[in-house]
Amino acid sequence: MENLDLARPSHAGIKSQSWMDGIHQKIDDLMTRPGLYRMSISNPLTRWVTRRRTKQVFDLMSGFVHSQVLLSCVKLNIFSMVREAPATLEELSVRCKVPAPVLQRLILSAIALRLLEHRSQQRIGLGALGAPLAAHEGIRAMVEHNNLLYHDMADPLEFLRDTWRGGMAGYWPYAHSESPAQDSVAKGDQVGRYSALMAASQNFVIEEILSAYSFQKHRCMMDVGCGMGRFVAAVAQQHQQLKFQLFDLPAVLALTQKNHVSLGLEGRMSYHPGSFFHDDLPKGADLITLVRVAHDHPDDAVLGIMKRIYQALPAGGSLLLAEPMAQEPGDPPLGDAYFHLYLLAMGAGRYRTASELKAMLLETGFERVELVPNAMPIHTRLLVARKSGSI
Repeated sequence: MENLDLARPSHAGIKSQSWMDGIHQKIDDLMTRPGLYRMSISNPLTRWVTRRRTKQVFDLMSGFVHSQVLLSCVKLNIFSMVREAPATLEELSVRCKVPAPVLQRLILSAIALRLLEHRSQQRIGLGALGAPLAAHEGIRAMVEHNNLLYHDMADPLEFLRDTWRGGMAGYWPYAHSESPAQDSVAKGDQVGRYSALMAASQNFVIEEILSAYSFQKHRCMMDVGCGMGRFVAAVAQQHQQLKFQLFDLPAVLALTQKNHVSLGLEGRMSYHPGSFFHDDLPKGADLITLVRVAHDHPDDAVLGIMKRIYQALPAGGSLLLAEPMAQEPGDPPLGDAYFHLYLLAMGAGRYRTASELKAMLLETGFERVELVPNAMPIHTRLLVARKSGSI
């Protein structure tokens, strides 16, 4: 727990608006009056609001059941089955080895969630929300992986009092080290397990980065915390002018190099084993990328990584930071409720806003930090930080 840190104040000016507190209190009093529901449901002008909020509260209460319907369909491989061809309940029952009366309840629940849908001749087909799960291995992998989080949060108060003793913390051992600055050597099976999940779930992130940022102007790119090198491989296949440096733990880089050999890319790669917590980074890259790393670690550790990146870059060099980011105060939330608790279960990381990360980068010494617009910010958001001077 000692590695957990607090979000930095991002809207200190709220104190100057303390006159709003009285208005908020009056609204709270009004919204919690016992007779408000009866009054609002009887009035045609307010009934739709009451119905919508009642449905939203019910969805919050039933959310765990929804997640288990999704998980069950993934584990039974139902989405892949009906993608091949719509099937009847009896056909699915035989293939899933689940009694038809039981499976019918699951399928009807999945239809209500738009994961599946009714088709002709009493068959079941893919629903609008089931199609992405049938098409993308990475989404299915994350759904199954989330089962660890469901188990950890079965008793939510116990989880909050002791967050690092569950299955999620065991899955990501590097993220809750008692001393992040003294990185331990991960076991080979642990490295292979989490590296494979990261690779499987990275497609959407890769697509966002490649569509939003131009690598054409760079000559050498270093990926810090590269994992199995899937992101680097995708960039290499599109940008033949680039040379690459890859930095990660020795056990991870062994898997990375094997992956690149299978793709025929090893000739453009140089591999640099080490820990970004305390080892200096190699020099020579005019672009350094940090993809889905910062949110795994507390502020002090992230600042240390950023400083090492700054020192490794030449004058005029750039850092491209890509990861899910929390919404700014007042903006509609995206994955905030999920990521705050996922990262708590995982270890010492934190879901930060773009403004928080920008402030940390400026504190490190970067001169300019810009948010790069991208199509699907729920997958990732991008910050580009530039070191002063010219290459």
